Amino acid sequence: MEQDGPSGVLLIDKAPDMTSHDVVAIARRALNTKKIGHCGTLDPMATGLLMLVIGRATKIQDLLMSEDKQYQGTITLGTSTSTQDRQGDVLETKPVPDLTTKQIHAAFDTLVGAFEQIPPMVSAIKKDGVPLYKLARKGQVIEREPRPVHITSYEVTRVALPEIDFTVHCSKGFYVRTYAHDLGIQLDTLGHLSALRRTRSGKFTLDRAVPVADLKTTPREVLLKAMISLAEISLMRGA
Repeated sequence: MEQDGPSGVLLIDKAPDMTSHDVVAIARRALNTKKIGHCGTLDPMATGLLMLVIGRATKIQDLLMSEDKQYQGTITLGTSTSTQDRQGDVLETKPVPDLTTKQIHAAFDTLVGAFEQIPPMVSAIKKDGVPLYKLARKGQVIEREPRPVHITSYEVTRVALPEIDFTVHCSKGFYVRTYAHDLGIQLDTLGHLSALRRTRSGKFTLDRAVPVADLKTTPREVLLKAMISLAEISLMRGA
């Protein structure tokens, strides 16, 4: 038995229709340890890389969360929603123009490099100590301060209007839902995020991720071997 419990990072491939907190709860039972946190919340709709920090690794949670991310997503044009993704209520619809590849790339090009994003109401940002999503549930909409974000690169991978698939390499604190919403406006229509998968966070990828379904059935000792040690993380980050 570990002297003070396990320590390290366990990479999980999150399934849809569950919260990041649900994954932490499953991992606590599977590893029989309470000291677990997660880096970078994934919405219930989203899938992909969720980093669990365990034991002493919880001390580097902020450090790991500060790194850039990569996502694959789908924008559905013609509709805006209350959450800026497919799980929200439809707010408005608008015809989708017969867009050319050139027009689509021109819109994506307007959102590259450093710019500001207004966070969505359905977010964990707090106003007077209350998360915005709780205010949103009560029907409240408050003014949000724009936040600096950065996109290093993007790729449009499929166009089948009204859907556009893309990959984006972005800074921490970036809202892909808001990106989809803003791109809809840039394309002279509306848009919302209809699919999202996180494929990378800093140096960590899905290559070593454990599917969340396997968390419930994999023996504890196997999960412990799958964890990335603090020493390896230090080497990966060049520390």
